[in-house]
Amino acid sequence: MRVRPAHRDTARSEPWLEEWLLIEWPEGDAEPAKYWFSNLSRRATLKRLVRIAKARWWIERDYQELKQGRAAKRIDGLGQFEGRNWRGFHHHASLCIAAYGFLIAERCLFPPQRPFIRKRIETPALSAGFQPRGAAGAA
Repeated sequence: MRVRPAHRDTARSEPWLEEWLLIEWPEGDAEPAKYWFSNLSRRATLKRLVRIAKARWWIERDYQELKQGRAAKRIDGLGQFEGRNWRGFHHHASLCIAAYGFLIAERCLFPPQRPFIRKRIETPALSAGFQPRGAAGAA
């Protein structure tokens, strides 16, 4: 339902704008389990509200997996980095995120995640004469 939040209204010259109030009340429970406010448009559907509210948990789970090094066996997670400079951390984080992104893309190829993929991302073609930085013979 649409509601008008009352947070610190006495300090405001005008009331807050209306927002969505989403309440999760599992069947059989005596009281609601979770509450969310959302400033999505009035035309947002219940399905979209629920999907966005629950997306936080996907993000939290992904972040925990990255921190714990489950992204790839040979790459320590973000929580394992013990370097002392920004460049080292940046490289480590880039490798963790790339490995995790690959694993998530592979995981989405199988049910039940398959509906989340809109289309398969194709690898762009390399330009003629491309040599990776640091390769033998690179300038």
